[in-house]
Amino acid sequence: MRRPRRTLTLALAAAVLAGAVAGGGVAIGLADRGPVDALTAPAPAPQGSQGAAATNATEAAAQRILPSVVQVRAGRGTGSGVAIDGVGHIVTNAHVVDGSDSVSLVLADGSSTPGRVIGSDERNDIAVIATDPNAVRPATIGQSGNLRIGQPVIAVGSPLGLNGTVTSGIVSSPHRSAGSSPEMIQTDAAINPGNSGGPLVDLDGRVVGINTSIATLGGPSGNIGIGFAVPIDRVRTVAQTLISQG
Repeated sequence: MRRPRRTLTLALAAAVLAGAVAGGGVAIGLADRGPVDALTAPAPAPQGSQGAAATNATEAAAQRILPSVVQVRAGRGTGSGVAIDGVGHIVTNAHVVDGSDSVSLVLADGSSTPGRVIGSDERNDIAVIATDPNAVRPATIGQSGNLRIGQPVIAVGSPLGLNGTVTSGIVSSPHRSAGSSPEMIQTDAAINPGNSGGPLVDLDGRVVGINTSIATLGGPSGNIGIGFAVPIDRVRTVAQTLISQG
């Protein structure tokens, strides 16, 4: 007698930690104030950087980005964020700060500083937080339009509340569509609950995306090698709009 084949169904889950237990919302599709000029402009790609030894390049990229990454505590939820300019603007996911006007930011040195949510775009799953501009160092913003399949990247954030965690992988697809949701970057760099809102970074230390969700096989689970990030080119546009409207 032939056994029926099992069908694996992938669900997209927001990688956010609820309290001290992995949780967050489950979505069928990926969901979508200060001077605008202060937003860090995209940095050009350095010549000859592709030939750098992978291990040393990954370590150097991690050291460059870590001072710019924060843990975002909003109510019972915990996610991540990254400073995008020198005037105190932090980008995170909209689902991380959902329902919160104020948050607490845990910095790279373990200290905390308050933040205020100034705008949120649910469709693109991007929110902007304002904080003390002297509290965190701005990251270097890259470009996502020229990402390549197989390009090494690192994901930085606070999975399960573990502040300043770095994982490495590659760009699985720079233009992944998920139904009616906006196009995403797919990566196999480990993204887990609490990574939401943290940066996806190239080996030159430039932010190329904002981590937002993972694919699961249904039910509670962690990383299975399929994660998604909002492309930084779109993040910059959304963030500029939120800042100007704030």
